[in-house]
Amino acid sequence: MAAGGFSKQPNGTVVVALNLPGAAPDGVGGVRVLVHARNRARALTRLRNLGLRAVYLRGNAAPPTPDEITAVLHHPDGLIWRTSQDSAVGVPVGPPELWHPIRSLLRPHTPAQAS
Repeated sequence: MAAGGFSKQPNGTVVVALNLPGAAPDGVGGVRVLVHARNRARALTRLRNLGLRAVYLRGNAAPPTPDEITAVLHHPDGLIWRTSQDSAVGVPVGPPELWHPIRSLLRPHTPAQAS
């Protein structure tokens, strides 16, 4: 199950943040996805329509930070992601990763052509 949370904006819309686990058995390689929508149900529907069928929001354990809210509100699609920070280490290594549009996460990877 994905951890996450939401934040209601003054204009009535919401920003939903979800921490999705990675494909590795230890959860390494997880991503944090932010969605801007009219309400929580529409935010989750946007993710399900992109193929993330088993995404649910239970509670508000990991709401979006003010910086994350600013990032998603200023993105034209209102749907962004980046790799999740490892909370076990505690101290981030290097500069923080920039946000990516969701298209880059869901794009099918094609192998390089051999010449």
